[in-house]
Amino acid sequence: MDLDVQLSSFHIGLHSTYKYCDKHDIPYKKCGKLVVAKDTSEISRLEDLFERGNANQVPELQMLYGLDGIQQVEPHCRGVQAIWSPHTGIVNWEQVARQYGKVFEERGGHIKLNYEVCNFEPGSDPIRPIEIVDKAGGQSIKASYVLTCAGLQSDRVATMSGCASDPKIVPFRGEYLLLSPEKAKLIKGNIYPVPDPRFPFLGVHFTPRMNGEMWLGPNAVPAFKREGYKWTDVSLRDMTEILAYPGFLLLAKKYVSFGAGEMIRSLFPALTVKHFQEYIPSIVADDISHGPAGVRAQAMNTRGDLIGDFIFDSPPKESPLSSRILHCRNAPSPGATSSLAIARMMAQKIQGQFGLPARDMAKLY
Repeated sequence: MDLDVQLSSFHIGLHSTYKYCDKHDIPYKKCGKLVVAKDTSEISRLEDLFERGNANQVPELQMLYGLDGIQQVEPHCRGVQAIWSPHTGIVNWEQVARQYGKVFEERGGHIKLNYEVCNFEPGSDPIRPIEIVDKAGGQSIKASYVLTCAGLQSDRVATMSGCASDPKIVPFRGEYLLLSPEKAKLIKGNIYPVPDPRFPFLGVHFTPRMNGEMWLGPNAVPAFKREGYKWTDVSLRDMTEILAYPGFLLLAKKYVSFGAGEMIRSLFPALTVKHFQEYIPSIVADDISHGPAGVRAQAMNTRGDLIGDFIFDSPPKESPLSSRILHCRNAPSPGATSSLAIARMMAQKIQGQFGLPARDMAKLY
């Protein structure tokens, strides 16, 4: 997804999320975000980002000039120029997700856990002609229509209905470090670097949490298992699949220096301190400790390109299920912030795909 669409999605999603949180009494904090150019080489990219943000109507963006301008917002931050986004906020996304589930169930939906899908089969029921098969041998679920959003397993789930295996999902682990409470008090809000188009991922940033913690990161290292949240999580099947995929080999060759550096810093977190010091000079190695990690379901093609846009797929036309199954094989960042905007788009997509009557999406939330 290009930067313009990301900024537009962020703008729409931000207001929808605040409105949703207010409606359901979910606490949040508008702590703002500072995107900092640490030296003059980053100013042109920062100014381009500022222009794009304004063009996409990101509210009340401000350009801050010089150290004095930056320290009016973040007194302990260093840099030469920065964008200030005062309406950026934080929320506990676990709490938001649980509320999504609660609303879904209140509307008559059912959430079925511990159900590993292994196939989609045509059934005999004319109203619900799709049978979703449980790998453990439990009772199949009958459905009229199916939308899959399977994250780290999205390519494998798509192939169960006859779709192609590409684009492939390649897992990248993003590891966070925790900043000591004493130094965390020095930082008011989010501090981000200027995106560098030479590298495939954003780079480390400062992210405050609702519980008062300050997370530093994430990095981006290959995961040896699709649900590989630590170095010791290894799957021979997943590793073999990744290493045999031409796209991954091309990506690794292109970013060999970047990737090697990320892996070394993952194993020796103290080496990351100098990057944090470029923004908050008072941070030292003793101020950081290991934090949580997530795994990014990165869609990739055979050329080694990281796919940054939505990818939808359906079974081949000759399949009896082709008009009843839609796979969302990739959903780009910012997924959480834009989740309600994405939900509206997805609802419109399935209405058109399946020929369903239009609904007032606002009433669903």
